[in-house]
Amino acid sequence: MDVLIHLFVGLHIIGIAALLGGFFTQMKAMGQGTARFVPAMLHGALTMLVTGVILVGLNQADDRSVNNIKIGVKLALLVVILGLVYVKRDEETVDKRLFGLVGLLAMANVFIAVLWT
Repeated sequence: MDVLIHLFVGLHIIGIAALLGGFFTQMKAMGQGTARFVPAMLHGALTMLVTGVILVGLNQADDRSVNNIKIGVKLALLVVILGLVYVKRDEETVDKRLFGLVGLLAMANVFIAVLWT
């Protein structure tokens, strides 16, 4: 079970890398007001959602304790990120405040995962 959990943790990290990688590649465009949500951001957020749900299930199946409040907060942030990216994915440009909010929420999600023990 440990190998399976570690596999999905790795996939979860790949998802956040895709989301934040897409954000960072658009930062220069964000400064110019021409940033857009790239497909990597949507796919990364979806990967995070799927692997996160699987990780919670695997940990509970292995009788490990899961901090449901932490998972709920992370899920809420991810749902907001997914909603914004999905709705605005076809627009040529996205408002820089909205684009920055997605990056901020993604980074907040990382820090919640790492610092909330």
